[in-house]
Amino acid sequence: MKPIDVPPLPDEARRLEVLDALGLIGAAPELDLDALTEFAARLIGTPMASISLIDSRDQHLLASFNMDRTPVPRGVTFCDQTIRQDGVMVVPDARHDRRFADSLLVREGPRFRFYAGVPIHVRSSGQQARVGALCVLDNEPRDLSEDQRTALLRLGKLAEALIDARAAAREALALAQRTHDQATVLARKDRVFRQAERMAMIGAWSFDPASETVEWSDGVRRIHEVGDDFEPNLANALDFYPATARAIVSAALAHSLETGEPFDFEVDFDTAKGRRLRVRGLGEVEREDGRSVAVTGVFQDVTARYLLEQDLRRSAHVDALTGIANRAAFDQRLEAAIGRARGGDSALTLVLIDLDGFKAVNDGHGHMAGDDVLRAHGRRLRGEWLTDSFPARLGGDEFALVLEGAATRDIGARIARLLDLFARPIPLGERSVRVGGTIGWAAFAPGMTNPRDLIHAADTALYEAKRERRGTARAANA
Repeated sequence: MKPIDVPPLPDEARRLEVLDALGLIGAAPELDLDALTEFAARLIGTPMASISLIDSRDQHLLASFNMDRTPVPRGVTFCDQTIRQDGVMVVPDARHDRRFADSLLVREGPRFRFYAGVPIHVRSSGQQARVGALCVLDNEPRDLSEDQRTALLRLGKLAEALIDARAAAREALALAQRTHDQATVLARKDRVFRQAERMAMIGAWSFDPASETVEWSDGVRRIHEVGDDFEPNLANALDFYPATARAIVSAALAHSLETGEPFDFEVDFDTAKGRRLRVRGLGEVEREDGRSVAVTGVFQDVTARYLLEQDLRRSAHVDALTGIANRAAFDQRLEAAIGRARGGDSALTLVLIDLDGFKAVNDGHGHMAGDDVLRAHGRRLRGEWLTDSFPARLGGDEFALVLEGAATRDIGARIARLLDLFARPIPLGERSVRVGGTIGWAAFAPGMTNPRDLIHAADTALYEAKRERRGTARAANA
C-alpha cells in the first residue's frame, strides 16, 4: 500500500520517543499479549483482534488473533483515529463511515466492516504517551453493547499493564546485567534504579551457583516483606513459594543453569507477612568456558494485573445482569457436553426457555423493571434443586439449561417444576407481575454431530410449544 500523509498528533514527537524507547516494533510475539487478543475477540464475539503500535508512517501489530501482521500505512487504518480520541471508538459499518469508506482495508482485502478500539497509553523513561490501540474487528457490520464497551476498556488497561511490565522488566534487567561487574556504574545510577524499582513494583537479584548465595535489591526485599537483616540463600528464597510454585521455580532455575537458556515464570508467592501475591521472575545466565557462573534477573509483583485478568476472565463467562452463565460460556459448556455424550460417557438434555410477556413489562413498567424480572429468573435458575444443571442467559429474554448424566432422569417432572417456577409472580416494589416461560427441550441423539443440531431440535420444540400455547413445554419430536 502507498503511504498516506496523516496529520501528526499534538504530542507526536514525545509519542514517537516513547514508542522508540519501548523497542517493541519488530519484537518477537509475546504469548500473553497474543492470548489477550484472542480473549478480547472471544469476549466481544468477533473473529479478529489485535494490539497495534503506530509509528510516524506505519501501523505494526504487536499481538494479534487471526490477523496478518504485515505493517500497513497508518493513514488507512482505524487505529490511527483511535489514538486521536479518548474512550472507545466504534465503527458499526465502515462502508458508511466517511473516514474509512475509501480505505483499501475496507474496499479490498481484508474488507473490514466493524471495528471497535481503545487507545493504549504506555510509560517509558518517565514519559507516557498513546502508542497504539487494542481493537476487535469483523467482516460483518455490528455494534457494541454497553457491557462490551466497558469490557474493552478494561482489556485495554490490562494490555497497558502487560506492556508497562515488559518495559520495566527490560529496563531493570538491562541495568542489572550492565552493573553486575561494574560497581562504579551501579553507584552512579543507584538512585534512579531504586526509584524505578518502587514505581514498577520490581527488583533485581543475582545468584552464584558455586556458593549458592543470593543477592537482593531493595525492591526484591520490599516484595518479600523482609528487612535488611534477612540474609537470602537458595533454600530460604524458595521457602516463600507454595509447593507447586516452588517446583516450577526450581525446575526453571535448574534448566537455565544446565542449558544457559533464560527463564520467565509467573507463580503464586507468600510474603514473610503471609500475604499471597502473584509474582513474575525473569533470569539470564552468565557462562564462562561452557559453565554457568552466575544468574541475574528481575522480580516483579504483578498481583494487580493478575487479579484484573482473572476478574476479566470470570466476567467474560458470566451474564452481568442475572449472575448466571452468558452465551459464550453456554457455547463452551454445550460443546464439551456434546463431546462427552458422543463418546457415550454421559446422557445430555438441552432445555430452552423463552419468557412470555416480557416486552409488556418493559413497555408498561420500564426497562429497570424488565431488568428486575430477568434478575429474578436468574436467581430461580440458581436454586438448590438445579445445582446439578448448567443455567445460562442466551440473550434478551432467552434462557437455557444444560443437563448431563443423572440430571437428565425424570426430565418430565423437572420441566413441570420449571413451568411452575416461572409462572410465579415477581414483586416489583409495591406491585408484582407474572412473566411465565415457554419451554422446549431435546435429548442428544446419535445422529447429532455438533451443538447446532441439538440447539435446533430444542428450538423447534420451543417454537411448537409457543405456537400451541404459551406457558407450556414440548419435547423434540414429541
